[in-house]
Amino acid sequence: QVQLVESGGGLVQAGGSLRLSCTASGSIFSINTMGWYRQAPGKQRELVTSISSGGGTNYADFAKDRFTISRDNAKNTVYLQMTSLKPEDTAVYYCNVVLSTRPWNSLNYWGQGTQVTVSS
Repeated sequence: QVQLVESGGGLVQAGGSLRLSCTASGSIFSINTMGWYRQAPGKQRELVTSISSGGGTNYADFAKDRFTISRDNAKNTVYLQMTSLKPEDTAVYYCNVVLSTRPWNSLNYWGQGTQVTVSS
């Protein structure tokens, strides 16, 4: 009953910016952690950044100075603002949400993925 819908991916030039969005809907009691992962061809999926329900954030080293995660709890939406994009940022970006459909029952959900391609 829970759905995650991602948007915002696309093709950008190196140095450009892109903003990804992910909205959760359905039978949601509360949302705990929201985050973004990415997976490049031939590589494992890796954490980009995450944000807790209280607003605390974690960033991978490659994302610390260039990416910003934020959330709008009223809209059940998490955003990833990416700036100074590099070709090595090219990957499929996945939204991840840890939520509860009832009290103290956390579940992990993934978005469908959105392709980000950064050209030279």
